[in-house]
Amino acid sequence: MWFKYTGIRVKDLNRSLEFYTKVMGLKRVDRGTMRAGGKYITLKDEKSGQRLELNYYPPDAKFYEEYYEGSELDHLAFWSQDVRKDYERLLANGCTTAVEPWDEGSFTLAFVRDPDGIWIEIEGKKTKPKPDKNKQSA
Repeated sequence: MWFKYTGIRVKDLNRSLEFYTKVMGLKRVDRGTMRAGGKYITLKDEKSGQRLELNYYPPDAKFYEEYYEGSELDHLAFWSQDVRKDYERLLANGCTTAVEPWDEGSFTLAFVRDPDGIWIEIEGKKTKPKPDKNKQSA
């Protein structure tokens, strides 16, 4: 057995597709309709090979249930070269803050919520802060 993808329920399939392809950089590799009436889109990260399946179940679909924001999934993790920069970019592109960036050991981490409230972890190696050009040396 091996891990293939993470599936998440979304409220708006087109909005989620646009977010995960344009903002998060995933590529669409498959799209279809389930026998039970739902629709899905499979996305893939070119670098890691990880897959994400976006699932939408309209009210008349067999597996439809009321959507409870973020309750079906803990989080998705993305590696970053610059956590703080990507954190700000994500906030500017429809995400909301879950946990602001912090350093832990040799890593920097942060959490944001995507447009549906699903938590996204941003993790990367801790980078040295850039010197403040406004401070003068003593």
